[in-house]
Amino acid sequence: MTIRQEYPRPQLIRQDWLNLNGEWDFEFDDQNIGLDEKWFKNNREFKQKINVPFAYQSKLSGINDSTFHDWVWYRRKFEIPDSMIGKQIIMHFGAVDYRAMVFINGNLVGTHEGGHTPFLFDITNYLINGTQSVVVRVEDPSIEETIPRGKQYWIEKSDGIWYTRTTGIWQTVWLEAVNKTHINKVKFTPDIDNGDIIIDVELTGDYINKALEIDITFKGDNVANDSVKIHEGFFRRSINLYNRKIFRTGFHHAGWNWTPESPNLFDVNIRVREKEQVLDEITTYFGMRKIHTENGMVYLNNKPYYQKLVLDQGYWPEGLLTAPTEQDLKRDIELSKEMGFNGCRKHQKVEDPLFLYWADKLGFLVWGECAAAPSYSEDAVARLTNEWIEIINRDYNHPCIVTWVPLNESWGVPLICNNEQQKHHSAAMYHLIHSLDTTRLVISNDGWELTKTDICAIHNYNHGHKDEFEKYNEFRNSVLTKENLLNSRPAGRRIYTKGFDHCGEPILLTEFGGIGYKVGNESGWGYTSVLSEEDYIADFERVMKAIYESNSLHGFCYTQLTDVEQEINGILTYDRTPKCNLKTIREINDMWHKNV
Repeated sequence: MTIRQEYPRPQLIRQDWLNLNGEWDFEFDDQNIGLDEKWFKNNREFKQKINVPFAYQSKLSGINDSTFHDWVWYRRKFEIPDSMIGKQIIMHFGAVDYRAMVFINGNLVGTHEGGHTPFLFDITNYLINGTQSVVVRVEDPSIEETIPRGKQYWIEKSDGIWYTRTTGIWQTVWLEAVNKTHINKVKFTPDIDNGDIIIDVELTGDYINKALEIDITFKGDNVANDSVKIHEGFFRRSINLYNRKIFRTGFHHAGWNWTPESPNLFDVNIRVREKEQVLDEITTYFGMRKIHTENGMVYLNNKPYYQKLVLDQGYWPEGLLTAPTEQDLKRDIELSKEMGFNGCRKHQKVEDPLFLYWADKLGFLVWGECAAAPSYSEDAVARLTNEWIEIINRDYNHPCIVTWVPLNESWGVPLICNNEQQKHHSAAMYHLIHSLDTTRLVISNDGWELTKTDICAIHNYNHGHKDEFEKYNEFRNSVLTKENLLNSRPAGRRIYTKGFDHCGEPILLTEFGGIGYKVGNESGWGYTSVLSEEDYIADFERVMKAIYESNSLHGFCYTQLTDVEQEINGILTYDRTPKCNLKTIREINDMWHKNV
């Protein structure tokens, strides 16, 4: 069975690598005796097989067991390809939920905590002649409410807005061969106001007096070439693109900036060279994109930009958090754009880097969110903080990401309205993220009870049915004014928590809709419900018309792209079948242009 064999890190590509997805040995350890009995040794027989990178709760894993198993073990044998012998061997894990211990040939090489971000270990010194063995022990506390779990329910059976858990390896495992002297990290910071791309490179190994070479191309045309002698492990270069070939051939800066309508990307090749020998070579890319707020609006590349987003939870019927194929990730973006949305809010999930790659390539805005912890504790603060540092480290270079969302609807800070400690946590996350990334907007608590924030993000599902005149009237333009929006109490919550007020931030309605429509044998719920395709389209148009007529809203995020388990309020079913004519949805979404 060929499973997820694509290159998993499109932002930094090397040629010498090996995908370790596929069939692994697997075992539940419900008594938590594996460490004491040294299951990481090769003489322990694991009774089951699992298809990595799918969690055991999913159908594609081959196990399909949704019951609680808090400790699980994996094992796989592998060979080091001839092309990798003599180099440093790095083992990468895309994501393992939640705590992982990794053993190579019976030796512990490292641990990682955090279920949604990548980690790696240099395993070179643990390798032996011949066949290698990797064993992974995972701990995923099923009922622990202070770990970032997102929509994964702490009760066995899914219910309401909570879904089946994901335990263990759920993104690609792979090997990479590098020279002892190699590029460790590349960071691109675009400055469209001056036409500069600022490139930060971190190196490791014996790099002194080696040469670093950078080649930048745009649609196959050479734009810039740079070469410098390396004197230390951190290197920064600012390259002005306006003065290069791309400017002289008649382009102007707006012509090659990245937007959803024109997703222009620059290709980059970076090499570390010692005389005639190339020690390391990577290919990557960047986009010239700026996002900021001004005059109560969001600006993309210095122009007001109305964001038409769709809530995307990134679940699949057979893979849960793991897309069955790369094409499934791409297809979700294509379907969203086909419906007239220009972006998504990736809800309660740090998505696979391949999704972000296709968002970069196809032109699709992304609000990057994370899995939240339901409850507050000092440990929960540390876990969320550490995860956000790793999120930004992984995803900083993606031009598609324009906003970070560290908290949602006061999850993890349930007492924020009156609790000063939780207010400080929300504000601290806002400032922490800005201290790591000055190129994007940050929403402190999407939905309500905001602290310091760049966008006033409001959730409100109180739009009712067409025959509920009172609710319908409340949702119309006459009440979608700035004053009434800010004074509203969705779910009984204040828009800004006590001690914080609106300071001119753009106001966006970032959750609404959720019209339930049952197709086939599905059962479930929506925030409202209809019985026919005709009624579904009419209700969607009614709600969107109210949004577009508001002069106080400067964007939205509609709930939601697909059904998920017991939720049947998607525009698409769980298996991505459209519930109505998507051309009609696009025509409704395009009504906004008529109101500009």
